Amino acid sequence: MASGLFALLDDVAGIAKVAASSVDDVVAQATKAGAKAAGVVIDDAAVTPRYAVGFAAARELPIIWRIALGSLRNKLLFLLPGALVLALVAPWAITPLLMAGGVFLCFEGAEKVLELVLPHGSHGDAKAGGAAGDPTALEQQKIAGAIKTDFILSAEIMAITLAGVSDQSFWMQAVVLALVGIGITIAVYGVVALIVKADDVGVALAANQRPAASLLGLRSLPAGEAGGLDRALRWLTRPLGRGLVLGMPLFLDLLGIVGTAAMLWVGGGIIIHGLEGYGLAVLGHGIHDLAAAAGRFLPAAVEATGEWLAGAALSAVFGLVIGGIAIVAMHWVVSPSLKLFRKDERKVPLGG
Repeated sequence: MASGLFALLDDVAGIAKVAASSVDDVVAQATKAGAKAAGVVIDDAAVTPRYAVGFAAARELPIIWRIALGSLRNKLLFLLPGALVLALVAPWAITPLLMAGGVFLCFEGAEKVLELVLPHGSHGDAKAGGAAGDPTALEQQKIAGAIKTDFILSAEIMAITLAGVSDQSFWMQAVVLALVGIGITIAVYGVVALIVKADDVGVALAANQRPAASLLGLRSLPAGEAGGLDRALRWLTRPLGRGLVLGMPLFLDLLGIVGTAAMLWVGGGIIIHGLEGYGLAVLGHGIHDLAAAAGRFLPAAVEATGEWLAGAALSAVFGLVIGGIAIVAMHWVVSPSLKLFRKDERKVPLGG
């Protein structure tokens, strides 16, 4: 009886080891796949804060919460099942879809660069003007726009993740996609919430006369004199608060630049790697060789970092070229063709 019990416990321990190993494998695969989507994640975090700017402070976090729920719905209810079906039915289509998403990222990035060089009124501002008199309608419009933008970026994140685990089993792919989708959503919108509320935190810190007694504003206090610890801490908290208020607009501008660079770098890199998969490796090898040559000019301690930055910069330049071509094609070929098609469609009688 005792030997049977020990044998059972040994079996349970063996199963536990296998389960722990599987969990470790899933986490490792999710981390590796999520890291490959880092550029799109940066862009997602850079794009989203503007959708919550301009509203009352009390509405900012609820808006971000609703966008985050929409993002999670995009990933788990639509994109994850679609990615798994794609992997089962048409795995050959993953690379072309990734490259198409890369072209879209290059197009978006190039449009932002063009807007920076040649500023012009955006269509989004004109549309928003129609709802300016109704804060609720404007909020709904902003949330809907953010979720639509998130869908494109989430699709690219899920496609990159799927490509990173394409050699794994169906269930491993499903679990990794779910983990990456949930993890990235929490990370992105947690950072976005911190960014959006940073100026409010700054105002509170700058105006707080009793930072120590109020635990940096975490608890409310009755009126009273500031103590010695309050006076000692104020020299730090008040300049920090003013710095946050003054620095956040500059930080948001910098974040927008980083997001645009990430779009071009990731989009260009996806297209380059896709071409390598079809045997067109000349461009990828050329960029690698140039980046390696640039890294050799730097001290050994930063050679690898310099090589990576040079490679990313060259990929971004290629992405900018692709984005420029996409802009020309969109404005001079695709848009006129769609307008012509709609005109012809309107001319067709209802009876057929």
